[in-house]
Amino acid sequence: MNKPHSNIGYDLIASMIPEKSRVLDLGCGDGSLLYRLQNEKKVTGYGVEISEDGVSRCVEKGLYCYQADIDEGLTDYRPNSFDYVILNQTIQSTKRPDNLVREILRIGRRAVISFPNFAHVSIRCQFLTRGTMPKSPMIPYNWYNSPNIHMVTIHDFYAFCHEEKYPIEKTLHFSITNNGKTRLTRVSPNFLAQYGFFLLNGEGFTE
Repeated sequence: MNKPHSNIGYDLIASMIPEKSRVLDLGCGDGSLLYRLQNEKKVTGYGVEISEDGVSRCVEKGLYCYQADIDEGLTDYRPNSFDYVILNQTIQSTKRPDNLVREILRIGRRAVISFPNFAHVSIRCQFLTRGTMPKSPMIPYNWYNSPNIHMVTIHDFYAFCHEEKYPIEKTLHFSITNNGKTRLTRVSPNFLAQYGFFLLNGEGFTE
């Protein structure tokens, strides 16, 4: 999956993952996150990536990764196959995110899901002042070549989890500072956070 920044949310994700966990990274790109988790947390890591170049870069790093389209399903995995399933900056570019999240919670005891918050103040201002689809370092695409097909907000994802009865264990909505650091946004995150970050509990969810 295409991602505007290769390391968005990595620090937060690394802080979520206990040592020696069994981890699946969906849309893992060049494998940088998995590589970091294997080195820092000694995880048993697996990646799924749609691009041939991404898979090649993962293999160069010594990672286990196979090429597949996660929109086609995760039926090859048995329930509770992983301690953590990561979907970082990818859900907005999937065809059926509702089906994907259901599958993630079937195969993973916990799910880490992070995405660009399309209700961020900068996006609202561009709509209001320019009347055009927003473009920024957070979503650096034109309307005609953007991989983002489901514009999700933090409030949207809260409502989705409530409707589907998916337990939210923790949230760490955040923004990226000018020097590239991660800054948590605790006040009005749907307005002020550039990215939504959810930890969902999938234990016991096997449908």
